[in-house]
Amino acid sequence: MSASGAVEPGPLGATAAPSPAPAQPPATGHLFRPISAEDEEQQPTEIESLCMNCYRNGTTRLLLTKIPFFREIIVSSFSCEHCGWNNTEIQSAGRIQDQGVRYTLTVSSVEDMNREVVKTDSATTRIPELDFEIPAFSQKGALTTVEGLINRTISGLEQDQPTRRASEEAVAERIDEFIVKLKELKQVASPFTLIIDDPSGNSFVENPHAPQKDDSLVITHYRRTLQQNETLGLQAEGPEEKLEEEDLRNEVLQFNTNCPECNAPAQTNMKLVQIPHFKEVIIMATICENCGHRTNEVKSGGAVEPLGTRITLHITDLSDMTRDLLKSETCSVEIPELEFELGMAVLGGKFTTLEGLLKDIRELVTKNPFTLGDSSSSGQSEKLQEFSQKLDQIIEGGMKVHFIMNDPAGNSYLQNVYAPEDDPEMKVEHYRRTFDQNEELGLNDMKTEGYEAGLSPQR
Repeated sequence: MSASGAVEPGPLGATAAPSPAPAQPPATGHLFRPISAEDEEQQPTEIESLCMNCYRNGTTRLLLTKIPFFREIIVSSFSCEHCGWNNTEIQSAGRIQDQGVRYTLTVSSVEDMNREVVKTDSATTRIPELDFEIPAFSQKGALTTVEGLINRTISGLEQDQPTRRASEEAVAERIDEFIVKLKELKQVASPFTLIIDDPSGNSFVENPHAPQKDDSLVITHYRRTLQQNETLGLQAEGPEEKLEEEDLRNEVLQFNTNCPECNAPAQTNMKLVQIPHFKEVIIMATICENCGHRTNEVKSGGAVEPLGTRITLHITDLSDMTRDLLKSETCSVEIPELEFELGMAVLGGKFTTLEGLLKDIRELVTKNPFTLGDSSSSGQSEKLQEFSQKLDQIIEGGMKVHFIMNDPAGNSYLQNVYAPEDDPEMKVEHYRRTFDQNEELGLNDMKTEGYEAGLSPQR
């Protein structure tokens, strides 16, 4: 087992200070090109830089690339031909995401050690079984594997061991014992848990079973705390100003933003829409005149419902593809016949048709080179191609399946074409949320009744 192909940062403290030397011109085309071994035009930019070890000139190489199924990153590598010093790191080139993300991976086999991992500067890494934690901003970002993360930790601990043995022998012995435990983890004699918690939302752990659910990997999206926002340099929200009442139902609001693809100035349109036999939703659409990128997002206009909603549709006819569909950010999608599950927050909120959502799922799978590109195994590629073909059969009406939408917040909707009568092919169930579902929605710590009593003595 090896972590070949991983980008491993060197020892901390090595930085490259750019000098005004001329730089090699970047490759033509888009600034951030998808990772591909067949793209001969994708070459790193070389910059002559000052070596912070010997203070002579070395070379910094910058590669601006895009990880499909993820986002843009900048890979930088510095090397000095005079003293041999080198340093490698990655940085996210995208914006800080709206929510933080926490990956909880149960490592139970040697294959799990080869999962690809993107760990940013702001991510905290934990291994609960060893009571071990790498705090945020204590290491540079890395594009590596699970094994590479452990090797990097071992190298960092071994770096100052000779000095510790001379000054603090007892501490050095305890660190040696801990290093042995880390090396035993690489053999996976027993399962252990790896947690990567990134408030910026820009870290990533590979799911080798995509598009199917990975039972060993739990992905949790959460709202950042005020302290986490301050750590990331985000301005805290000030007191809300009272807005004059307006008739938003008959007005399209517009505000300036940046394109998520090319970062050029763009305009987002927002409108409040009433869905018949359901509730009000907010639809936002962005069109970039620079690159032509289009995106739309749907937010629920109401509160979290008292009960969760599970909608099961038996797709029996091609006409089912035209049903209107509202998928909120908290809604997961299942197709049992394909053993497929799409987790919460994936694809975001959407107001589309059933055919549109299935096409988005197919695009999510087929445009991911980690599963269908040159880095994927032949068996995995065949399995995913078969999955894509079955999705095409469903869209064309040639395959009968069950389509399940499960929304703990109760803010998703699938059109009943027989309304107001019951739909014989659709079943709508309302259920009580579990404690874990309430925790993901942030409801367990929310007090909506009796909170004024606790504040009255302070007045």
